[in-house]
Amino acid sequence: MATPTLEEQMRSAGLEVLGPCERLSGWPELMEHSVLLQDFSPAEVDVLGSLMVHVRAQPAQMLIVEGDANDWMMLLLRGTVDVGKRIGPEADREIRGDNTRLAVLRPGTVLGEMSMFDGEPRYASCWALSEVEAAVLDRAGVERLIRARPDIGAKLLVKLTQLLAQRLRNTSSQLVKVLRQHVG
Repeated sequence: MATPTLEEQMRSAGLEVLGPCERLSGWPELMEHSVLLQDFSPAEVDVLGSLMVHVRAQPAQMLIVEGDANDWMMLLLRGTVDVGKRIGPEADREIRGDNTRLAVLRPGTVLGEMSMFDGEPRYASCWALSEVEAAVLDRAGVERLIRARPDIGAKLLVKLTQLLAQRLRNTSSQLVKVLRQHVG
């Protein structure tokens, strides 16, 4: 059986597919607020957007389910997203109340990039707090970008690596704070 397309994956997740993200550079303030896109020219952002799928989610709709295995990431274009992690053995991944909030994400933020890279199950769940629009890129899209435009592909990989490194530093700092409180 053939692997479902990115559009099919988004539809099966209950997300409304609006088409490709052509003219991604035209999103208001996205290039200024998105750490991912800061070093890209508008033309480069549009090339990247042409490989992405534009989706919409309604308030309280799940975007990413902890434990699911898939190979795509999202760039939040509009709205806010709640990120939560199941804590404890009785936690139900489908119920938001059983999760501990890790973050609230705003437009320009990338989510789901770790699983896109490593193919491992999702670490946390993400829910739309308001109507959300996002641009979705899968591993196959990154591969196409690297083949067609290695300059933009390399820039994307460097930015994603920087984002992952910063998130690791932040997580390590939080862990040290918790450990200091526990010891002290």
